[in-house]
Amino acid sequence: MNFAVYVPPQAEAGLVPVLYYLAGLTCNEKNFVEKGGAQRYAAEHGLMLVAPDTSPRGIDIPGADNDWDFGSGAGFYVNATEQPWAKHYQMYDYVVDELPTLVRGEFEISDRAGIFGHSMGGHGALICGLKNPDKYASISAFAPIAAPAQCDWGKKAFAGYLGANQSAWAAYDATELVKQAKGTVGPILIDQGEGDQFLADGQLLPEVFAAACQESGQALQLRRQPGYDHSYYFISTFMGDHIRHHADALCS
Repeated sequence: MNFAVYVPPQAEAGLVPVLYYLAGLTCNEKNFVEKGGAQRYAAEHGLMLVAPDTSPRGIDIPGADNDWDFGSGAGFYVNATEQPWAKHYQMYDYVVDELPTLVRGEFEISDRAGIFGHSMGGHGALICGLKNPDKYASISAFAPIAAPAQCDWGKKAFAGYLGANQSAWAAYDATELVKQAKGTVGPILIDQGEGDQFLADGQLLPEVFAAACQESGQALQLRRQPGYDHSYYFISTFMGDHIRHHADALCS
């Protein structure tokens, strides 16, 4: 597994918080650092950025490269239970446990962490944050797959990685998880472009997640941005707001 790290200048003077970014379908660890425009804001607020890849690579699973929305580049941040994926596709454990342990072993960091992401990575950030309020003090997302058990992308991934029993899917569905969280995590920020083709296709379903947040008492700021699509132009435009959202929680 490869991952990218940005170390802010404040790290020379002391421990800094860490902000993890999870990328979307077909991406790797480079997309965010090359296109997101986050480094200038991380430098301003003194946040280390860590961006992992979206799936294992180079393990030669038959069929792993057949589809852009399943297999390579599409780990969906779950712990797969179905063969042949179960041996290597343990992306949830990698993000929540293995990667932070490795980062702490290589860098001098504080015990404060936040998590955010885009699309499939927004889904990953929501589930990791909701399932681990003790590990992540802040959560945000750009155009997340917010109710994966109810959209085609999520159904395909969950069936392939987790099997046909849909009761197992709820553990990785942000809409189902937020109903159980009962407002135990801090305010969540989501930006969604209104010109996003995947919003129109019913893949993202932010309104379903928003309704679950209202039902459970989870604080959510869902901002709909007219004219913006699903691209990194959209992400980079609102990156400063997201970094400030995390800095308010991590640097106070």
